[in-house]
Amino acid sequence: MSPGPIRRPPPTRAVDQVDTLHGVEVADPYRWLENTESPETAAWIAAQNEVTFAYLESLPLREELKQRLTALYDYERYSIPYHRGGRYFYTRNTGLQNQAILYLQDSLAADGRELLDPNGLSPDGTVALSLVEPSPDGRLLLYGTSASGSDWQEFRIRQVDDGIDRADHLRWIKFSRGSWMRDGKVFFYSRYPEPVPDAALSAQNRDMKVYYHRLGTDQREDQLVYERPDQPDWGFAGEVTHDGRYLVLTVWLGTDSRTRVYYHDLGDPLAPNPVGPVVKLLDDFDAAYGFIGNAGPIFYFRTDRDAARGRVIAIDTRAPAPDAWREIISEAEQPLDAVALVGGRLVTSYLVDAKSRLAVVDLDGNPVSEIPLPGIGTAGGISGEPDRQEMFFAFTSSLVPTSILRYDLQAGALTPFRAPKLTFDPSVFVTEQVFVTSRDGTQVPVFLTHRKELVRDGSHPTLLYGYGGFNANLTPFFDPATIAWLEQGGIYAQANLRGGGEYGEDWHRAGMFEKKQNVFDDCIAVAEYLIREGYTGAGHLAVEGASNGGLLVGAVMTQRPELFAVALPDVGVMDMLRYHHFTIGWAWATEYGRADDAAHFHVLRAYSPLHNLKPGTNYPATLVTTADHDDRVVPGHSFKFAAALQAATTWDRPAYIRIETKAGHGAGKPVSKLVEARADVLAFALANTRSK
Repeated sequence: MSPGPIRRPPPTRAVDQVDTLHGVEVADPYRWLENTESPETAAWIAAQNEVTFAYLESLPLREELKQRLTALYDYERYSIPYHRGGRYFYTRNTGLQNQAILYLQDSLAADGRELLDPNGLSPDGTVALSLVEPSPDGRLLLYGTSASGSDWQEFRIRQVDDGIDRADHLRWIKFSRGSWMRDGKVFFYSRYPEPVPDAALSAQNRDMKVYYHRLGTDQREDQLVYERPDQPDWGFAGEVTHDGRYLVLTVWLGTDSRTRVYYHDLGDPLAPNPVGPVVKLLDDFDAAYGFIGNAGPIFYFRTDRDAARGRVIAIDTRAPAPDAWREIISEAEQPLDAVALVGGRLVTSYLVDAKSRLAVVDLDGNPVSEIPLPGIGTAGGISGEPDRQEMFFAFTSSLVPTSILRYDLQAGALTPFRAPKLTFDPSVFVTEQVFVTSRDGTQVPVFLTHRKELVRDGSHPTLLYGYGGFNANLTPFFDPATIAWLEQGGIYAQANLRGGGEYGEDWHRAGMFEKKQNVFDDCIAVAEYLIREGYTGAGHLAVEGASNGGLLVGAVMTQRPELFAVALPDVGVMDMLRYHHFTIGWAWATEYGRADDAAHFHVLRAYSPLHNLKPGTNYPATLVTTADHDDRVVPGHSFKFAAALQAATTWDRPAYIRIETKAGHGAGKPVSKLVEARADVLAFALANTRSK
């Protein structure tokens, strides 16, 4: 199969922009593309898309893949239900609906009824439901929406019984949920100051504050609960305890896993006081403290203090000194990924070589039971209440679409709540886990999914996917696009690179700051392994990643361009010297460091994709993908990288950028756009991995 004709886009205008950082001159000839609202940038986007889509439309498999992906996406998908006031709230997508619809069941035996359909909120399905928080009695629904993939949310209140929205309307909310007081009349949330006009998609987000909103009032009347003007980079996540007695504030700084924890005693849950003194319970910023729940004044936390793989402690707020803390669950060989307080017990989720294991212990840490899982895969999203004996969670793997399971803690019974019907035959494929030796001897786990009868002759198109950062776990998950790739004879390789959290905080820190190169070395080692072991060849290997994973792709393709046939950086962080100037980018300095710091500058410049492109290099066939409304990793990253790549590459292979309109970083993307985007990416990858 031959790819379409390679046509070069018009050359991008270069300017004489040079910055001097720590005595080093750094050219930035495409700085003007950071202004994504300018007419010149709009014209550049149109010119790039015209050439890109002309190429994509010429690919023989594009329409076939689009049709197959449409069929593969056409299966029922459910979210994990929330139980509130005797009712169950969950979302359902029948298959090809752009957005999932929120449903309500009055009991497990009752039929579900539609409560909120976000597909009617915009003609093209680009307004998504970003938050669902029923009131404690289940009579009201706090819900959030986001438009065109933006991180900005708007909050509204819907009456559950009649489906009518109240007048309450809140804006300028980002990275915040809402948490109701027990009386169902007030909820807490966090928000940023309103940005200046026309800067909502690019201005830095700082000075988050905690407010409470009383139903029936205007947002301008919301009362300030907590702020730290002396710490404009701090963020706050508020949670009212299940008993309604406390507001717990988790204080975060950027993406640093270390946290502070404060709380406010609300008093009588039936007559609470939403404003009052805030107690600084954990204020050293020395470790991660994840609030699990409480038993009166006893607070339970998952922490990595003195336990890189995690443990559970109990703190009596009446005697909170560290020497009085009680250890409930000690550190184990496997990372303790998550803990939930359900039915008066602790439900624990461990990672065993990036695979899930669930177990239940009592509040003294004594084992109660193991929760059997359907197979090797990922269990997550535990939903339950401290005073009820039922819980729900999701289970998925590379070959198993997400099913929702219900577990009765008292009976020890696991039953399906919702399970989709398959639209493909999983029996012809297999997933195996291998371990690859990285440059420094570290063993890196990789999940490989392929046809059972695979012959290792080095000929198979292979898609290597990675992330490696921010303590994020890349565990097995189902993606219809993976099935379409496998059906074309491809191999899907998912690598658990350092920088993630698959083996605890030490694994994470081994891929941060000056150790970030370990992440790229791990990915390169996996690529070399796949070639060496005959799964694929350098002419058939594609590498893909999104966001921090887009940075990964940009780094490995510039460091080892001969190793890959195709590079697919999606919404990537490509300019490591200026990322902190836009929206929430400053928050990533706790992971990467900042170019303002001389020590970090030299590390960042050494791997920054934009700054390591070399003229006259035969780079892999590259399809950069981004979106015009991405206000997390602003599209200027991808714009500048694509322009520089097009100027540097020999054009023996294509170097294009696909710019989605009315879309953002990925969350809430309509199914129709997902199908089109994945069809384009897979067609591009297949055309350029089968041509050797």
